[in-house]
Amino acid sequence: MEKNSKIYVAGHRGMVGSAIYRKLQKEGFTNLITKTSDELDLRNQQKVADFFSIEKPEYVFLAAAKVGGIIANNTYRADFLYENLAIQNNVIHQSYLTGVKKLMFLGSSCIYPKLAPQPLKEDYLLTGLLEETNEPYAIAKIAGIKMCDAYRAQYGCNFISVMPTNLYGYNDNYHPQNSHVLPALIRKFDEAKKSGENKVVIWGSGKPMREFLFADDLADACYFLMQTYNEPNLINVGTGEDLTIENLAILIQEVIGFEGDLTFDSTKPDGTPRKLMDVSKLHALGWKHQIELKDGLAMAYKDYLNNHA
Repeated sequence: MEKNSKIYVAGHRGMVGSAIYRKLQKEGFTNLITKTSDELDLRNQQKVADFFSIEKPEYVFLAAAKVGGIIANNTYRADFLYENLAIQNNVIHQSYLTGVKKLMFLGSSCIYPKLAPQPLKEDYLLTGLLEETNEPYAIAKIAGIKMCDAYRAQYGCNFISVMPTNLYGYNDNYHPQNSHVLPALIRKFDEAKKSGENKVVIWGSGKPMREFLFADDLADACYFLMQTYNEPNLINVGTGEDLTIENLAILIQEVIGFEGDLTFDSTKPDGTPRKLMDVSKLHALGWKHQIELKDGLAMAYKDYLNNHA
């Protein structure tokens, strides 16, 4: 990518897209295209076709998606499947038709089978059944990976797929029902601290293990891969380190300064027992995360207080 290359960041207001946009700005890229969902509905085939034929971007970061936590994924199953398929079908196909030089498709670690061996290697894709609660979202993302590979095989398109682990950071979603576990806990602990409660109840047993990557680290990895990685199949992006939800809650409790007790509601679902990414492929290329979890939590909490509380 040249500094004046025309680059379209789809989903630039989301946590991932905004981090990629900041990274590109920081690196001196001056010809960045963005559209809000009000300006361009990526689910609309004709509108996406018109946009690509007029703008003709050279590079595309496809970070736009319908996303949410366990409740949202399980409640809006049809929406998650339809909207994500529509978004990626339109953007990937128009990127091919208008001659985009390179496209990066961003997926999620939930594409892997629920009971896949740990850590999750890239070639475990489609080797077992998915986690039931987020199966529609995962199927859409798997279709996106296969679509990028198919367009590469049939048309020679340089379309790559990146699978991040669980993300958090600036511009996260703190909605009480539709957020992921880490931002949900930040909100929960902050509200409990402010209202003087003596305990916080956490969904599930606290035993599942999760890996977390700060979104700005992901953006750095995306920038690195956009310049160095040109292969079919997906590549994992993560830290290669995980912890239990209980230990995550304890860390967040420390960062926020909540002095009450933690209790776990094991009647609520746990989700997948463990989701640790194997990032040896990425490390071999020369990239490693910079922001450790406790530092990242402090940064995310500060952003929550400034912009979301």
